[in-house]
Amino acid sequence: MSRSFDVVVIGAGPAGYVAAIRAAQHGKSVACIDEWKNKDGKNAFGGTCLNAGCIPSKAMLESSELLHRAKHEFKKHGIKTGEVELDLTAMQKRRASIVRQLTGGIAGLFKANKIEGLVGHGKLLAGKQVEFTPVDGDVEVIAAKNVILASGSSPIELGIAPFDDDRIVDSWGALEFDAVPQRLGVVGAGVIGLELGSVWARLGSEVTVLEAMDDFLFMADRDIAKIAAKDFRQQGLDIKLGAKVSAAKVGKNGVEVSYDDSNGDQSIEVDKLVVAVGRRPHTDNLFADDAGIQLDERGFIVVDEECRTRVKGVYAVGDCVRGPMLAHKGSEEGVMAADLIAGETAEVNYDVIPSVVYTAPEIAWVGKTEAEVKASGVAYKTGSFPFAASGRAKAMEQTTGMAKIISSAEDDEILGVHIVGPMAGELIAEAVLALEFSASTEDIQRTIHAHPSLAEAIHEASLAVDNRALNYPNK
Repeated sequence: MSRSFDVVVIGAGPAGYVAAIRAAQHGKSVACIDEWKNKDGKNAFGGTCLNAGCIPSKAMLESSELLHRAKHEFKKHGIKTGEVELDLTAMQKRRASIVRQLTGGIAGLFKANKIEGLVGHGKLLAGKQVEFTPVDGDVEVIAAKNVILASGSSPIELGIAPFDDDRIVDSWGALEFDAVPQRLGVVGAGVIGLELGSVWARLGSEVTVLEAMDDFLFMADRDIAKIAAKDFRQQGLDIKLGAKVSAAKVGKNGVEVSYDDSNGDQSIEVDKLVVAVGRRPHTDNLFADDAGIQLDERGFIVVDEECRTRVKGVYAVGDCVRGPMLAHKGSEEGVMAADLIAGETAEVNYDVIPSVVYTAPEIAWVGKTEAEVKASGVAYKTGSFPFAASGRAKAMEQTTGMAKIISSAEDDEILGVHIVGPMAGELIAEAVLALEFSASTEDIQRTIHAHPSLAEAIHEASLAVDNRALNYPNK
């Protein structure tokens, strides 16, 4: 007799494991199936985010930034360290340890919530049956009252630069280098490309970033992107815009990368090439042809605003559906799906999902850019405040960047907040809450911010919207 569950979740990344936990909190019987295997051959829960993306990259970003600051900033603080050296083996060991702790933590959460964590491949069949192929053992068909598909995404591979897990690698491979490449090429100046480029540049690589688009960080506000581009270049990142890669040939001495830009045909030779041009939904062998699941023209599972598929009782969440490929977006969709299954009212406000680039300086935003507001025809006003005028930022020796607020000229509602500077990924939380409650600029103006703090930049930017900034000249 086959097993049956109230909810079966396929995928244990940030969308899937959170969905499983919330469903279990509602008293549902839950199984969560995942087949992720790390490079050491061991299976682990957590998906790309915990094993090969968000978490390990942030560990490397933090470590590499500390090395950079020790070499270039400590003297300004009056700290003499002598010669600072890199121990890449120890740095990689720390990264791996953090990953193990967090992925093991998910297994502990499953146990605490009485969730059946199943290691192997899950495939949706017709009638909400799930075919489970374990790593070891016989294939089993599990009955489910509800199914949540949370299969995640995988790196896009270029035909002109196929991955070989040695010279040409994806974002995961770029976190596993056992030596610092003298010359590193990065295809794509998006979030992943910039973060990985920053890591290895700080550790000593000569980094060249090739971006096909003419605009740097096209999705960010132009004022913010301009500041970030200038600072990255000052840090040593050679960012080439409008550079369309046409070929990557692996040779004895490295990889010869051919590209064309406004100056015609160009080429560079690098020791390692990281291809970071985006990700695609991972739906390979996820469902049977007669399961009733529909894909759109880009390969995403078709869902409605509440993540329901065309099949009653089957939901899809996270990177395998429309919307930004962000772990926190997927987690909230997982919570929504589980709540809806339990009969509760739930929604995700897709207009207030924050985006963060964890470089130095950090970049974060929520809501609309100034260009988007202008294109909509809405009358608006803006205010900004530079971290160079922040006492806390000066004390931290991190004064690059600014906070910018865009508000409606008619009713003062905040439409977008954009930050480039220290701890931008943390500061943006206040802005997310403000937009969630449809706050006005005046609401932030009248909110007391601790002094001295980086958060004062948000306060001063809100005051600047109405030409009332107190610690920086107004327009």
